[in-house]
Amino acid sequence: MKSSPELRRNRQAAGRHALGVAAAALLAGLASAACGADGGEPVRTPAAAGSSSGPAAERLTGDLMHRSPPVSLRISRIGVSAPVSRLGLRPDGKVEEPPLDRPNLAGWYEKGPAPGELGPSVILGHVDAHRKAAVFYRLKDLRRGDRIEVTRKDGSVATFSVQRLEKVAKSRFPTERVYGEDIDYSSLRLVTCGGSFNSQTRHYTDNVIAYSRLISATPG
Repeated sequence: MKSSPELRRNRQAAGRHALGVAAAALLAGLASAACGADGGEPVRTPAAAGSSSGPAAERLTGDLMHRSPPVSLRISRIGVSAPVSRLGLRPDGKVEEPPLDRPNLAGWYEKGPAPGELGPSVILGHVDAHRKAAVFYRLKDLRRGDRIEVTRKDGSVATFSVQRLEKVAKSRFPTERVYGEDIDYSSLRLVTCGGSFNSQTRHYTDNVIAYSRLISATPG
């Protein structure tokens, strides 16, 4: 049954309010040894924006989806077919990262929206590991319009279209924009390392971020 325009607007407003609260808590900056921005302060994050009950957790429009964790990721353009794990926060308050001993494993930041929910969902992946290419080795080769397919635990598939790529210094990682941007649609952001490798710190100097938008939702 379709909702009335007024009810949809109310639900969207409630969802944006919840995401605004989450964004305020993320201003401290992302810190992650390989996939995120090195040197940042611990992330202070509330409960996942889509995990509560009520209007913000319901289907807002025909395009958005209920919360369900991602389990796999497929990007034909760059040859990615990978499982997706869950990432939380380390004891020091910094964002976890996928293990280096599983280079083809990506990780979803579970404190934020799931792919297909209202707001920005974030998946991290290594660019390389043990001198071999890892899951997001070719992330920098994505182009506008490329498709990203995320299969979720309930069997549904969220398909996104790449909007743009960004390369930024890790010291200037745009945490608010990536993790807490106030948007009225479902977005997926893929994050990995880029730039040159600093042999002293043993980390890359930059991050590569792919921004995409939900274009279709296939039920499970």
